[in-house]
Amino acid sequence: MADKELLLVFGPTAVGKTDYAIDLAERFGSPVISCDSRQIFREMKIGTAPPSQEQLQRVRHYFIFSHSVTQYYTAGKYELEALALLEELFKTHDQLVMCGGSGLYIDALCNGLDDFPEADQDLRASLMQRLQTEGIESLRMELKRLDPASYETIDLANHQRIVRALEVTLMTGRTFSSFKTSPKKERPFAIRKIYLDRDREVLYDRINRRVDVMMEQGLLEEARSLLPYRSMPALNTVGYRELFDYFDGKQTLDQAVELIKRNSRRYAKRQQTWWRKDEEFRILL
Repeated sequence: MADKELLLVFGPTAVGKTDYAIDLAERFGSPVISCDSRQIFREMKIGTAPPSQEQLQRVRHYFIFSHSVTQYYTAGKYELEALALLEELFKTHDQLVMCGGSGLYIDALCNGLDDFPEADQDLRASLMQRLQTEGIESLRMELKRLDPASYETIDLANHQRIVRALEVTLMTGRTFSSFKTSPKKERPFAIRKIYLDRDREVLYDRINRRVDVMMEQGLLEEARSLLPYRSMPALNTVGYRELFDYFDGKQTLDQAVELIKRNSRRYAKRQQTWWRKDEEFRILL
């Protein structure tokens, strides 16, 4: 497949990836392969800002609403499933379009993940419970004590990365960083990265307006329906966490909505800071 090319469209939340990727897919006669760690879940149809029904009808999409929040799903599983799908699709396409904003999933697809041990679900549940009761800073400090190298290199704002690093370290007795020694995996196709960006104030305004639209579409009811699964990693997500706290009586609904906007803006800022370090092709929308 040396003559095949994957066009990877990515960027911060609310930047406009979906519209751009669909236009690109129509130009090349390609489906869109999602690389988003939350749009994959069929029960999260509002809070993850997935493609609309009209957009899904325009172009065939993969990894949208394909799994359940009741399943544990990892970047490692995504790497295997996405590569298998790409191998099949490249039999009939020279160029394929992928779209997403999940850094770990993008890294898994482009570079491959190290052969980490399978997750210990009991230990993970315990760590997630600690995250809820003690807060992220407690887990950060434990990671700093047990694995200083990981503490210095991973995204400390990403609670999932911190939980996973602690899980592996506690489960194996080896530091998480000691597993990260494998060279970059070669892919049998070219990858062209297209990074979309906007002026930060414009992006923040888009985020604020999108949260208002989500609430109008029924995000509150969707979050309420997912309360039985709130301990699952998929639901420890901006837009759901804040509403769960509202249901618990920790804040008013207006406060929860403002926190969703604030936390979404902070997430976008971290994405921009992280990805602007790379040398990929950048488009300012």
